[in-house]
Amino acid sequence: MSPALAVAQTLPAPETDLAGFAWLVAVVLAGFLILARLSQGVVDGDGDDGAMESDGETGSERPRSGEVSGPDGRDAGAAARNPNATGRDTAGDIESDEDGDPPESSPVAHPLAPDGAVGPTGDADRHDAAEADRVREPLEPAVAHDAREGPAMSPGLLLLNVALTQGLFGAILAGGAWYFGVPLDVLGVSDTPLSTGLPAVAVGVAFGVVLWVGNELASGLAAASGADYDEGLRELLAPEGVRGWGLLLGATLPTIAVVEEFIFRAAVVGAVTPALGASPWVLAVVSSAAFALGHGAQGRVGVLVTGGLGFALAAGFVLTGSLLAVVVAHYLVNALEFLVHEGLGLPDPVWS
Repeated sequence: MSPALAVAQTLPAPETDLAGFAWLVAVVLAGFLILARLSQGVVDGDGDDGAMESDGETGSERPRSGEVSGPDGRDAGAAARNPNATGRDTAGDIESDEDGDPPESSPVAHPLAPDGAVGPTGDADRHDAAEADRVREPLEPAVAHDAREGPAMSPGLLLLNVALTQGLFGAILAGGAWYFGVPLDVLGVSDTPLSTGLPAVAVGVAFGVVLWVGNELASGLAAASGADYDEGLRELLAPEGVRGWGLLLGATLPTIAVVEEFIFRAAVVGAVTPALGASPWVLAVVSSAAFALGHGAQGRVGVLVTGGLGFALAAGFVLTGSLLAVVVAHYLVNALEFLVHEGLGLPDPVWS
């Protein structure tokens, strides 16, 4: 027998401290929600429309949507109103179309026109035309637009980032469950077939299909009412190629299902309920509200739909006492969402 094993056998088993574990659950849950809130910027884009955007590397500000910066970094409109500020005259800077008419059909006014208006045009010599082209050349890339910038990471890196960060939360909580001596049965893990056997898997599969159909119905009702919820996160995580799908279905989605069910159902509902001496249905409501807030990237309607899904999973945990069943159901809902809409390209909902 190795010395390390002998020492481990002599160590006393951790005493059950559900109250201490409840405090750890609260800390982990708060950190999970904070991270979810910070990660929402990946879906929402960098900054709000109409506000100055800050460059994360240099700390400088980028032009707001609809504004143009001049070659020297100053507002082009202000430079146009004060030609002496740049040492150049703005006359002859507006190009004419082939018929000699001003480009009135252009949706964006010339950046050097006073107050953003298109000025009069006329025949200009080659010197003025060359000067206008030279002034205009560095301005065109600086024109801000309303399209959101894409994520800095590829779908594969996003999938790996999600798996690692959620895995970290799960590992912390699992270590805390051992440290505080939390019984496995309150976490939904026992030796009964409905808890960890094939019956639990079968219940999870059937439950997951029902929840996915309900999710599609909720999506259809939202679309019919004109209140679609944002699926930007699903689109960002949509994999590319066989390797990406393998990472998604074999690592990221299983990690999400295990960690979120362990936190929101097994820990909050299963372990905190006896620690507080409360009804499991009260904790089911609390965990569902927190679960909904953790999915704010799907928009307000998405938060409501996710909250309903979270309560259904909490109810399944209370009724079956099985962590495995709700993990399988959760995984199946997410996997079907990606396979049906991102893999097969079917509309959302599928019958629309």
